[in-house]
Amino acid sequence: MRVAVLYYPVGHPERLKAISQAIAAGIESQGHQVSIIDVSRDDDRKLTIFEYICFGTEAVSYFSGKVPQQIGRYLSSSGIVAGKRCFAFVAKRGPFSGRSLSRLMKQMEGEGMFLKYSEVLSSPGEAKEIGRRLNIG
Repeated sequence: MRVAVLYYPVGHPERLKAISQAIAAGIESQGHQVSIIDVSRDDDRKLTIFEYICFGTEAVSYFSGKVPQQIGRYLSSSGIVAGKRCFAFVAKRGPFSGRSLSRLMKQMEGEGMFLKYSEVLSSPGEAKEIGRRLNIG
């Protein structure tokens, strides 16, 4: 199965990249084909060919639960995403990470994506284990 792991870094790009790579490694251990996409750099990539999408970001600021507005714009222009099964994740940053996850989920569901699982992740080790246990197939 073709899987996309998308991430939109805000404050700590290396940390979010490491978490995304760990999720991808966990999914690959299940035998799936995974592509990692940095949405802030590669914002014209279409998601139509992927059967499962993992999307992650972090809060805009430490004391904010807001996520970047560019995520909604990217999803609306990224091809056919309605009805695709998805996983939403947020890198833990500040006390309102749960609110950030909720807002990311709302943007994804607004595009018609079918969320199967969501999580606030604090380390690449935790992310790899989640990737191993995701029910993709």
